[in-house]
Amino acid sequence: MAYLPFVQEPIPYAMMNLPTREQAGVLIVSVSGRIDHISSEEFTKALDPLLDQCVQGRPSVLLDFSGVDYISSAGLRVLMMASRRSKAQKGVFAIAALQPMVQEVFAISRFNLIVPCYVSVETACKVLGS
Repeated sequence: MAYLPFVQEPIPYAMMNLPTREQAGVLIVSVSGRIDHISSEEFTKALDPLLDQCVQGRPSVLLDFSGVDYISSAGLRVLMMASRRSKAQKGVFAIAALQPMVQEVFAISRFNLIVPCYVSVETACKVLGS
């Protein structure tokens, strides 16, 4: 009896959509879903134009992670590169509203020492908007 080898088809991902809004002089970017090795490239492509605006004298860029339920090391790499880029441009880049599982990943990896993290979007806007 011959068995066919198991072949996993790649899962097609649509272009990641990152809705934005401005509040108290802060550009808030809503991120949702999983950020892993499959979606990290799309996340990078969607984030790049927003980071172009993350320069001195422009609004801070705040990622609202209230809708992110998982992040892998590939996702952390995207955030690290975004943080480096914003610092090089003299911009302000931060993250808010981490879900418990994502918050645990940030704590274990000490990623909260690399990127400023806030409990809520409102708290971040109070700090970054001033």
